[in-house]
Amino acid sequence: LNATAHLGDGTFIENAAIGFVNGKFNLVADAGTIRLEKGAYDTIINLGGKHIYPGLIAANTVLGIREIGAVRATSDHREVGGINPSARSLIAYNTDSRVAPTIKSNGILFAEVTPQGGLVSGSSSVMKLDGWNYEDAVLKSDIGIHVNWPSMRVRDAWWAPKPEEQKKRSKKQLDDLKQLFNDAYSYYKSDKPELINQHFEAMNGLFDGAKKLFVHANYVKEIIAAVNFGKQYNIKVVIVGGSDALMAKESLIENEVPVILTNIHRLPSRNDEAIDMPYRLPFLLKEAGVEFCISAPGFWQVRNLPFHAGTAAAYGLSKEEALQSITSWPAKILGIEDEAGMIKNQGNATLIVSDGDVLDMRASNITHAFINGAELDLSNIQSKLYDKYMEKYGLSN
Repeated sequence: LNATAHLGDGTFIENAAIGFVNGKFNLVADAGTIRLEKGAYDTIINLGGKHIYPGLIAANTVLGIREIGAVRATSDHREVGGINPSARSLIAYNTDSRVAPTIKSNGILFAEVTPQGGLVSGSSSVMKLDGWNYEDAVLKSDIGIHVNWPSMRVRDAWWAPKPEEQKKRSKKQLDDLKQLFNDAYSYYKSDKPELINQHFEAMNGLFDGAKKLFVHANYVKEIIAAVNFGKQYNIKVVIVGGSDALMAKESLIENEVPVILTNIHRLPSRNDEAIDMPYRLPFLLKEAGVEFCISAPGFWQVRNLPFHAGTAAAYGLSKEEALQSITSWPAKILGIEDEAGMIKNQGNATLIVSDGDVLDMRASNITHAFINGAELDLSNIQSKLYDKYMEKYGLSN
């Protein structure tokens, strides 16, 4: 009761009453317009002056499949070889990660765990940042296949191969990709294949619409080529990266292709771009009508996701639109809009509570978090060390 509730659909309630029973919201209203019946809820929490948000969603991350960057044995985010559509991030996900709790304590409750490397990396799944094992933590498994689009940008630098070699390599990779999809489509169309092919089995969902093709591409020519590639096979495409998405806006809008912007806090892609172009890109895409969401790079850096959205709010997006870019918009792109992304009646009771604005690093402090009505433990290795040494030096309350 009595907090400002940001619903994730672009609206907010200043003095809200949010109720849930059996893991589902059954009350989303202005507290001044209702009267609670005695005994209607087992627990009532007064949150005067605080803010309620839907659980934040991190798209395109190796959280849970990479633990310590410098220790190879803790990295399970890429397979050997260049073409691995049957690789699954789901079964590699580690619920005992010490990194994940530090992310959860900053309001991120869901992560699209994504394999990396090669031409075709494998399948990503959306995980809850809570659970005993991957089967317990999975929200939606194998939502799409990830492809790293061959570079179509010829680089003229001392360290780069000769332009002819770059073009030759790009052409071979594109030919390999087309051959793979042609073979997979033929396999999909065959009623009873003589031999079971695990790579093609994993790709069947692309052709029947059950999965999406996540294409990692930044250069405008690569984005347009990827969109046309998906159109050729009648596949749902999502662009991941999208630094040049504004230049390809007509193609993206016409083909209803969304973009996952992977890093707001970066330098411009070109020497002649404005220094604040990466910060303004979300606003410019919103103005152009391109569907998108915001993600943060890496794995432990994902804790900064709300502040990436906060930067976008400082450079054009409204605060509620910036919140949508890390809640309801990624939920729609990842196909989990029925399970997460908004606070709404009969929706899953998943929310976070912050002392201040969750998009502002100066004010954000997560005090409560719930997934499907179950309250989460927000402690982590960093908070435990903090408490340990505060007590050692007699500074704890």
